[in-house]
Amino acid sequence: MADRSQDWFDQAQRDLEFAVHSARSGFHEWACFVAHQAAEKALKALHLRCGQEAWGHLLVRLLRELPASITVPADLTESARVLDACYIPPRYPNSYPEGAPYQHYGPRQSEEAIAHARALVEFVRAQMA
Repeated sequence: MADRSQDWFDQAQRDLEFAVHSARSGFHEWACFVAHQAAEKALKALHLRCGQEAWGHLLVRLLRELPASITVPADLTESARVLDACYIPPRYPNSYPEGAPYQHYGPRQSEEAIAHARALVEFVRAQMA
């Protein structure tokens, strides 16, 4: 099987760029979701680089299931927890008792999500180097 880890990582970087673009355009809910996607794809790239396939969308689990030879800093696990909360709620109105998702996200949320995603992507970049 061909090593597709770089393809996954390249898409993670592009997703991160799109999260920034979305935030600048005022689509903060989408910036948060895409930040999660960037981190997810980066972590899946690292799993592939390590010769294992990863399934699912929980970033905390994707970190936990990395090989024992990779030391994950505690702050990255906390970043993953924040981003895991950006997987479903930014997309679905029934995630909140009232209001559409875009009404619940603003610049502070998107900036935080992008910063957490960037930290995870940079961690993966260093591990894949």
